[in-house]
Amino acid sequence: MELRVEKNDFLQGLYLTQGVVEKRNTLPILANVLIEAKGSDIQLTATDLEVGIRRSCQGKVAQSGSITLNARKLYEIVRELPSDEVAIKAGGGGVEVTGGRARYRMLSIDPKDFPSIPAATPAAKKGTVVMRLPGDALGEMIEKTLFAVSTDETRLSLGGVFIESLEKNQVRLVATDGHRLALVEREVPGVEIKPGVILPRKGLVEAKRLLEGGDGEISFSIGGNLARIERAGVELFMRLIEGEFPDYRQVIPKESKRHVRVGSEELLGALRRVSILSSERARGVKFRIDSGVLEVATTNPDIGEAREEIEADYAGDEFAIGFNARYLLDVLSLSGVAGTVEIGLTDEVSPGILRMQEDESYSYVVMPMRL
Repeated sequence: MELRVEKNDFLQGLYLTQGVVEKRNTLPILANVLIEAKGSDIQLTATDLEVGIRRSCQGKVAQSGSITLNARKLYEIVRELPSDEVAIKAGGGGVEVTGGRARYRMLSIDPKDFPSIPAATPAAKKGTVVMRLPGDALGEMIEKTLFAVSTDETRLSLGGVFIESLEKNQVRLVATDGHRLALVEREVPGVEIKPGVILPRKGLVEAKRLLEGGDGEISFSIGGNLARIERAGVELFMRLIEGEFPDYRQVIPKESKRHVRVGSEELLGALRRVSILSSERARGVKFRIDSGVLEVATTNPDIGEAREEIEADYAGDEFAIGFNARYLLDVLSLSGVAGTVEIGLTDEVSPGILRMQEDESYSYVVMPMRL
């Protein structure tokens, strides 16, 4: 195989493979990127058997063929090359990578050992649900739920984001780790995902990376045990998580006895400042609400205490409840969260629910703490 390709285009493809290739693996081939060249088309593919990505770019192919190279080292090499063009030539038991006066020789693993990946053919897509929507809309939905996914490897069904369709052309994404729950809905015409499926956390991390800075339309399809996202010459696929997502509707408060409205930036700032003295492990803070004011406070026996008051729209009786500050900071720190946030509360042991004035289709449920 022998080819020449524009550096930035090739580098962008290699960048997208970095999160997919396994840092620790029992199969050395999974640390490699598969490079296939034919005609003027050059394809880069990486997979860890659960998530995979394929990107096409154009170049000058003098000799067709395929090779595999260490994805991380190749990315670092290409990034540092002094020229605007990269030349790759296989032969003599290795692969030569050159750019300007820099020259590298890398070892390749036989591409026949590279795992087969799903092909984007009509047959492969048969029976799938296909959605077409703006890339930034999907990216926003992922951002607003992904952070609430459980990292506990023993709770597999909570290790991803649940997606299902509702009535009136609505698609809903839900994530929970058992302590908090994030839910977002958006209108996507003509889609039916019933029953819902669980999209894996790692796949969505890579989807978010793929959708960065993109506002064009993308294709998002679900079929069999795979989900696939296609955008501008890039194809990302992920294996769905098997198992049943818990009945999340049971933990969403149907109504709340108390409602307090505060500025999201004011609450975020107060939480950041007060939580400095909170326990490193529990990160507990107490909310005390009274007419026109919300007090955020924490007490740490080993260090001291902190409290701050912010203006609030509240006219009920005095009430106090504890929360994990990190759970609230996570949601208030999301990009696009601004304006007024409404917090619905019932008693000291029932979950609170946050809703954003700027996005009425987004809800965030958080369990209280005993302080």
